[in-house]
Amino acid sequence: MAQQGSGDWPDALTVLTLLAEEAPPARITALPAEARRGGAGEAELTVLEQATRLGLDVHAQRRERQQREAGLSALLDTARDLVVPHDLNGILKVITRRSRLLLGADMAYVSFPGPEDGVFHIRASDGHTSALNVGLRLAGDAGLGHAALASHAPAWTPDYLGDSRFNHSAAIDTVVRVEGLRAIMAVPLSHGPRPFGALYIADRNVRHYTREEISTASSLGELAGLAIERARLLDEARSAMESLYEEKSRVAEALGVLREHRRAHGELVEQALSDTGLSGLVTAAGRFLRGALRIHAADGTVLAAAGRIPGDEPAETGPAVMEAHSARRPVRTPDGLWAAPVTAGREVLGTLVLWPEQPSDEGTEELLRLVAQAVAVQLLGAGNPSAAQGRAHDELLEDLLAGPQRPPQQLVERARRLGVDLTTPHVVVVARPEARGHGRAVALVSGMAQRSNGLRAGHGGNVVLLLPGGDPGAAARAVLDELTPLLGEPVTVAGAGPVTDVASVYHSHQEALRCLDAMTVLGTAGRSASTRELGFLGVLLADNRDVRAFVDSVIGPVLDYDRQRGTELGRTLDVYFETGGSPTRAAQRLHVHPNTVARRLERVGELIGAGWQDPGQALEVQLALRLSRIRDVLLDDGPPPPG
Repeated sequence: MAQQGSGDWPDALTVLTLLAEEAPPARITALPAEARRGGAGEAELTVLEQATRLGLDVHAQRRERQQREAGLSALLDTARDLVVPHDLNGILKVITRRSRLLLGADMAYVSFPGPEDGVFHIRASDGHTSALNVGLRLAGDAGLGHAALASHAPAWTPDYLGDSRFNHSAAIDTVVRVEGLRAIMAVPLSHGPRPFGALYIADRNVRHYTREEISTASSLGELAGLAIERARLLDEARSAMESLYEEKSRVAEALGVLREHRRAHGELVEQALSDTGLSGLVTAAGRFLRGALRIHAADGTVLAAAGRIPGDEPAETGPAVMEAHSARRPVRTPDGLWAAPVTAGREVLGTLVLWPEQPSDEGTEELLRLVAQAVAVQLLGAGNPSAAQGRAHDELLEDLLAGPQRPPQQLVERARRLGVDLTTPHVVVVARPEARGHGRAVALVSGMAQRSNGLRAGHGGNVVLLLPGGDPGAAARAVLDELTPLLGEPVTVAGAGPVTDVASVYHSHQEALRCLDAMTVLGTAGRSASTRELGFLGVLLADNRDVRAFVDSVIGPVLDYDRQRGTELGRTLDVYFETGGSPTRAAQRLHVHPNTVARRLERVGELIGAGWQDPGQALEVQLALRLSRIRDVLLDDGPPPPG
């Protein structure tokens, strides 16, 4: 019991006594009323009231100091929790839980910027929530978080939805309304000059945050920022260590594979240079690759095999072979079959086909490359003259396509030694795959060139063949028919010629290229044609533009008939077309009976074919008549030819 003053009422000493006893503030507040009832005078009451006010101030200061000490103690406990090694998610859980308990709030949550500009994601939350789930996306240009990040200082409100000081957004207001939140405080999380997130503390009642609470939350935000940065660095270090360990393991494994491949390469090359031939090489290669192996020549012929591939029919492996040559590397089909091209520079020597006994690993492709190299060495060796001869064929065609840069006789002699007679008619055929089938097309036409004793080469993204024969259109159709089903994609083929001298090969190749371009412009890609079959368009495309040959091929029999019999079939045709195909009007212009015109036109049909009036042929007939007439006029008006 506190002592009374000198009379029957309390005095200033009583205030000190109550403070020492840590009595509640209400007990001190009641002292002036007790003194008045006890009969204290006005002077005593004035002193007591002043003492009471001072006592209440001392009590409040002591209370604030106690709260501050409790807050600092809680912060210290939080700091201890945060320095314990955690990953980032663990740190965020500690921060949200401690924040809620430290300030006695209903919930706490943390948001970080997401990958999209201007969008924040809730990364962690604590408390009873319904809408503030982890992963929730919030607009970054509104709300308390935006204000806190913009000012680099805490932002708070006793009642968020009714506070117009902040920029509101419909999405954030909806979340706040669903959660039933009223008071919210946002604290920036930072490590360095720029904040990287925000810590939110929220209540479902109106609450005026005190200065100490705001200071405590601000200190908590600084601790959280340091802890989050530390956790990030630890995560990065842990990830780097794991990556380093994995890389070390991969390097060790790669070194082992490299040593194995080096040993295999040495043995395979030694085997290729020995006299055991392809059979010994394919047996050794099958042992390294642990599977059934088959070697195909460029034309698809099986040269050697070890083990049995399912199906064991070369035709069944055709798609894999074509894909390998197109990709210029080993490829694997969905059913596990491997195919690898065997090449020497641009020369396609053949293909390896492997059926592994066990699932393939990362080293299978590299081993196939090594085996392909060894097979190429074997095929290029003295025991395989056909490969060297194939290269010589291709090099000869490349020289012919390069133009008249070498003496023709030298080229003819080279061809003769290879068994190719360039003085007999040959046609030039150019094939252009529409997609990515150039490599496959080169490999596929090798067999065609060999069967016909012709030449083939990959040139300028196209496949070029020089084949014996005098019909370029028929040769182009044959190439189209053979390539299209095997390639599985459109291919456009053009033919030109025939040629009977080496100099004409270059020009015919240029004509075939122009024919290809014309077919593309005409919308006939994926077909075949020759300059001769293009009619008057072929005359424009041809290097020599042989107008006489064109005229003779279209209306030559009519012109010969007129010269031999002195008739006017050609003139009748001219007038017939000029009068719009009217025999009556043509007869009036020619001053003959219409029956005469009809008989002449019947004779024309007998000479050049009954379909001469069809639109396509009629156009060529008119063009041939016009060219013939112009040529006759120029010959009549010009000087006589020399000699």
